[in-house]
Amino acid sequence: MEPIQNTADLSAYLAADEAIDHHHPVVREAAARLAAEVADSYAYAQAAYEFVRDVIPHSQDSGDLRVTWRASDVLERRTGICYAKAHALAALLRAEDIPTALCYQRLLHDDGGGHAVHGLVAVRFNGSWRRQDPRGNKPGVDARFSLDGERLAFVPDPESSEMDYPVLYAEPHPVVLGVLKAAPDRPYLWKTLPTAL
Repeated sequence: MEPIQNTADLSAYLAADEAIDHHHPVVREAAARLAAEVADSYAYAQAAYEFVRDVIPHSQDSGDLRVTWRASDVLERRTGICYAKAHALAALLRAEDIPTALCYQRLLHDDGGGHAVHGLVAVRFNGSWRRQDPRGNKPGVDARFSLDGERLAFVPDPESSEMDYPVLYAEPHPVVLGVLKAAPDRPYLWKTLPTAL
């Protein structure tokens, strides 16, 4: 799959918005703490990825009923689903001037009833985009940070009508952001996840 930027303006992948609020003190503090422990931007990107993947539980896995969508809230409350965790990782990377896009997959829903859109990020190093999935590992899921080859949580099965969306978004997709903002709790959110973009 060849990724497609939804804007040619690379600076859009460094911008802050209401969900990727990397100007927020909570994000800046986390970014500074992670940056102080590494030697370069590659090591920072991996440290930020592993922090979001491992320290912030996926709310479905942990049973947390809260819904977060803004990066600063994800970092502060230490919970979120895939979209929210992608927003948090994008904010941490953009805070250190690493271009980061939001991207999506269409996968079979966890409950087996149809499909759901899954969120992840892509980082840009050496002129190329590399997708990373910070959703969090669990039995059967072993995602890793990699700039050499993808180590994502899920590989879509075309025979099950699963797919990778090729578009790299500078901002969260409006359908995704809309369902996050409308959900009073995670069980409600699980029933209203978008089935496609």
